[in-house]
Amino acid sequence: MNKLLAFSALAEAATGVALIVVPSLVARLLLGTELSGVALAVGRVAGISLLSLGIACWPGKAPSRAAFWGMTTYGLFVTLYLLYLGIRGEWVGPLLWPAVALHALLTVLLAREWFNAQRA
Repeated sequence: MNKLLAFSALAEAATGVALIVVPSLVARLLLGTELSGVALAVGRVAGISLLSLGIACWPGKAPSRAAFWGMTTYGLFVTLYLLYLGIRGEWVGPLLWPAVALHALLTVLLAREWFNAQRA
């Protein structure tokens, strides 16, 4: 479970850093549109949030329940929202569907690991 949580935390932190540094590029790759004006500031705030989530969920020797459920809950909701955007078809960049698939996979794997750990 530590490796999976660490991978998820690292991926979100890296995305956060990318949003802080180049928010318009991330938006173009994910949503197929550029950011401008206030959207740049909002994108950077989202980046700070993702970086913070990654740091907060980084597992120690024994990952906390809060870190695990925080990452799993985030994964579930971001999967659903990105799926919604993709189905609507209005904002679809080249990395939207891979992001949906990756978040869905990680969410399922995190949930499976949690339930397996509870049974053990």
